[in-house]
Amino acid sequence: MKTKETYQDISFNENFCNHLEYHLGLTFENSDRQDLNGFWCDGISWNPTSDNQLTKKSVNDIRQIVTKAWIGKDGQDEYEMKIRFGKYSLRRYSKGTEMIDCIPSSDSMDWIDIEPENKKIEIRLK
Repeated sequence: MKTKETYQDISFNENFCNHLEYHLGLTFENSDRQDLNGFWCDGISWNPTSDNQLTKKSVNDIRQIVTKAWIGKDGQDEYEMKIRFGKYSLRRYSKGTEMIDCIPSSDSMDWIDIEPENKKIEIRLK
């Protein structure tokens, strides 16, 4: 398990996950999808399913991190979350800089694929 001190230059961190959590809540609120009515996010783990996913080489090669998120009407359903990296976020990750501005607008769901019945969500960063 990683600590804040060990991974200070990793862009996928507690601060990023907290921003993404809040942003997902806004996006669900703005969504027209009836099955997402009342949904919110109560957390995203910054400890992915495997710590080796956090290496710059792994992110550059695979272009994604798989972790957990707690989503639903009560925010407590555990989802498998895939975070896919676009060009902009890959560049930021490789430099170890903040990726918060790589999160797309909360006005659209076109960057999110969510399957509540399978407890899976995939997001695409810029």
